[in-house]
Amino acid sequence: MTNSIFQFGEKLPGYEVPVLNERAVRASAGILFFFAIVSFMNAWLMGNFQPTRVFVVAFLVDFTIRIFINPRYAPSLTVGQWFVRAQLPDYVGAPQKRFAWAIGFVLALAMLYLVVLNNVIGPINLMVCALCLILLFFEAAFGICLGCKIFNQFNKEKAKLCPGAACEMPASQKSRTNLAQGLIVAGFALGVGGITQWIYSQGTQNSVQAAPDNTATPLTPMDPAEIKRCQVPDFAKAMGHEEQWKLHNNCK
Repeated sequence: MTNSIFQFGEKLPGYEVPVLNERAVRASAGILFFFAIVSFMNAWLMGNFQPTRVFVVAFLVDFTIRIFINPRYAPSLTVGQWFVRAQLPDYVGAPQKRFAWAIGFVLALAMLYLVVLNNVIGPINLMVCALCLILLFFEAAFGICLGCKIFNQFNKEKAKLCPGAACEMPASQKSRTNLAQGLIVAGFALGVGGITQWIYSQGTQNSVQAAPDNTATPLTPMDPAEIKRCQVPDFAKAMGHEEQWKLHNNCK
């Protein structure tokens, strides 16, 4: 076994390609997803982009270390490895992970340019953030590396040692969902939807009953420049993002 500071993956006896511990990778994805969703919700609901800017810089530094130095020294992977230190390692191929993480690195660079350096607010940020969240969530929750699947489309030598032996498993051996299970899930979703509608309708009725009958909000003249500044752009209207845009730009 030969390992150095600058390398990607561990070279272990019995493995034909460098490998990574999938348990640590999933743990680190979960850690990053937690901070990503917190910063995303702060921007989406509160109009506060500061946590997003901090997270983008931290994310970019972490992935720079992963790709260009050594994954074992990346902070999120180090913390993830500590959490799963008592679990038996599940080694997976490193080459496809490097390709997948390169996608994350490019997305982080885009966010650095848009959000951190230029304070850009718009749908492009939303799409990039949503893509990052999807990639992290699938990795952490299901052990599915979407970037690794793209790897197979651009490389003649297909990925080896996939999580859960998915690369080597024949299609006939893969577990399937039957009709009864699908109906149960559909019924559960419909039930939750009905309960949600009932709860929200009750909350609306209570708010109407609690509101005073003869109150009025005094109207105050607005500055024309402020009115022009707070005009919602067409892209926000097209997305149904009017209220969030007003919140982000401190408009009422």
